[in-house]
Amino acid sequence: MQTDDLLAFLEDKASCRSNGNYNRNSAYGANLDTTLSSLSANIGNDGFYSASTGQGADRVNAIALCRGDLQLNACRECVQKAGVDLVDDCPVQKEGFLLNELCTLRYSNDAIYGTLASLGVYGTWYYEGNVMSPEQFQEDLRKLLEDLRGRAAAGSSTWKVAWNVIGPDYQKIFGLVQCTPDLSSEDCTSCLNSAISYIPESYDGNTGCLLVFPSCNLHFKTRLFYNETRLQELEFVPSPPGKKMGSTTQTIVITVVVVVVCLIVAVSAIIFLRKRKKQKPTEIPQTTDEISTVESLQYAFSTIKAATNDFSDHNKLGQGGFGTVYKGELPNSLEIAVKRLSKDSGQGDIEFKNEVLLLAKLQHRNLVRLLGFALEGMEKLLVYEFVQNASLDHFIFDSVRHAYLDWDIRYKIIGGIARGILYLHEDSRLKIIHRDLKASNILLDNEMRPKIADFGMARLFRQDESYGNTSHVVGT
Repeated sequence: MQTDDLLAFLEDKASCRSNGNYNRNSAYGANLDTTLSSLSANIGNDGFYSASTGQGADRVNAIALCRGDLQLNACRECVQKAGVDLVDDCPVQKEGFLLNELCTLRYSNDAIYGTLASLGVYGTWYYEGNVMSPEQFQEDLRKLLEDLRGRAAAGSSTWKVAWNVIGPDYQKIFGLVQCTPDLSSEDCTSCLNSAISYIPESYDGNTGCLLVFPSCNLHFKTRLFYNETRLQELEFVPSPPGKKMGSTTQTIVITVVVVVVCLIVAVSAIIFLRKRKKQKPTEIPQTTDEISTVESLQYAFSTIKAATNDFSDHNKLGQGGFGTVYKGELPNSLEIAVKRLSKDSGQGDIEFKNEVLLLAKLQHRNLVRLLGFALEGMEKLLVYEFVQNASLDHFIFDSVRHAYLDWDIRYKIIGGIARGILYLHEDSRLKIIHRDLKASNILLDNEMRPKIADFGMARLFRQDESYGNTSHVVGT
């Protein structure tokens, strides 16, 4: 489709579908009003909400999505206005959608949750000055959109958003893509492929574009247009629970109670484990064993370097006692977390082999999974599974995120940590004491399931040992 044709097609943001009609004073009309009001009132920080009202032929299903970096109040205002405008534009139609730069709204009497909407697009082109190298611009844009498409499609059931910047300082391209998170990875990819297909194959002077479909959107410019701080805040936040805690007093009381409960659980677990019948002694492998026992897990250093974009700051996830952790993506699209050990961290070959040998032998849903390692000269890399929601301390000590830790989630986290510790102490082939268990070493996956991480200070025990001595203080 040519640019002029596309622009002409994009002038109308609302679309009324021929899927039956209704009267405003009918049950369907009342259900539609209720559903649209529910969208604007209940949409959360993640900018996505679906609602249904009624039964049978009078049932209304609706979905709303705000741009990933939009603040909550602005999101709700956009969705509320979109609902009013859509009813005005489609006064009798049982199905319609409205698209604009900041939010989309879609309703139907058919089931639409998890369904890709293939028709309808709103968008515009931008011209923000000439680029120095059109060929390089086009190639960088292709790489950027391919990267964003893959990352968005690999997102969770609550968040399918990706953003990045590419190109030299004199010719940067900023991109943001998004799918409604109810879509499957395949449908998200398909929707973004449709959006990308609207972009001309050859550079024709346009340096930016916005394309909004009912199920996805794509946006790129030669200047920063999105709120990266807001995106980073929301990237690891799960969907909010139905009801949030209301006051500072409630928060303080709940926090204190949770701490007390955790202490009781921990003390009870220690007493139980010490009284538990001892198992048959197991020989302890030496930490000086040759790392050849896990050679099958070794990656080429160049592969990990490429996966992390040469350990770029944009890929940085955090800083630990022994080094920096980066997010990466392997050629097979598998997301990974890479710990790059500091050369002066104090974790030498023994500690490195210790962590590799330990994790290679551990298999439990509440322990972070080691995928492999890489060595080159002084460089030591540990490659882990990527755990989406970062660490527990990001939720406990954050004024916004701590509200997502409702009682169900807290109980789930406490139980998962306890199961992981029980496995380490009693149920694994090796008896392992972590020695550095803290909130920053508890990672949370996309279902808020805890995974114990960072075994650099761990200590091995025989199954018949209940205590031991250490030559130096460890832990936090």
